[in-house]
Amino acid sequence: MGSPCEVQLYARRVDQAQAAAALALADIQRLEARYSRYRKDSYLAEINRCAAAGGAMEVDPETASLLDYAQTCYRQSGGLFDITSGILRQAWRFELGKLPDLQQIAGLLDKIGWEKVVWEAPTLRFPMPGMEIDLGGVVKEYAADRAAVLCLQAGIGHGLVNLGGDIKIIGPHPDGGPWRVGIRHPRRNAVLETVALTSGAMASSGDYERCIVVGNTRYGHVLNPKTGWPVAKLAAVSVIADFCVVAGSASTIAMLKERQGPKWLRSLGLKHVWVDVKGGVGGSLRV
Repeated sequence: MGSPCEVQLYARRVDQAQAAAALALADIQRLEARYSRYRKDSYLAEINRCAAAGGAMEVDPETASLLDYAQTCYRQSGGLFDITSGILRQAWRFELGKLPDLQQIAGLLDKIGWEKVVWEAPTLRFPMPGMEIDLGGVVKEYAADRAAVLCLQAGIGHGLVNLGGDIKIIGPHPDGGPWRVGIRHPRRNAVLETVALTSGAMASSGDYERCIVVGNTRYGHVLNPKTGWPVAKLAAVSVIADFCVVAGSASTIAMLKERQGPKWLRSLGLKHVWVDVKGGVGGSLRV
């Protein structure tokens, strides 16, 4: 999952906790192996070889459900949440510490756009060769939700799953008390907000995990698929929802919506907090 992950469980017996954790971890590892963009042997790599060739293929039901969700996010975000935009990482190589070539970005923009893909379940067709998809903005949160369900099915009623800061609550502490989860401030070595959760999920998106600073300007990894450049209004967004996959997509879409992000978040009715690049803080969690 490209980040530190943990599963915390309460159980009456050690073997029960170990069995539930093993189920959860095995499924997380399965999804990592299946949808990782870093593995040449992943199912996603197979899809992207098809995309590069301008071909078509049938996908399995699980992948179809992920594509359906990504398509819903694409439509509800006005085309900003776009799983074909991962190709921009060819230009934005943050480890190099410099800005990408403008012509390279322009060339990649021609290969971005979910509307250019023909998705008629179970068939995924790429009329334009050279495209690719990246499910990284969906799978980690989906994995957290699934891991929590597997633990519940294994008889665990109290615990949480934390995949790189994307959190799904299995249930409160045995005494009914909430899990206290800190939200990191994107510019300070400090906690922005602490929330108490007994159920549901929380996910965050921000410009602080992968970024470069050039000329006193921070360029983060949340990239606008229409311009090819990082968002520049919000520094971080955290959202609380029933499901981690919903919280994750909502936080990312808010980042992508830039100045309209806070208004859009309010329209969802989900608890949230945001920090803009000038240090302003807002959201329903601050009330």
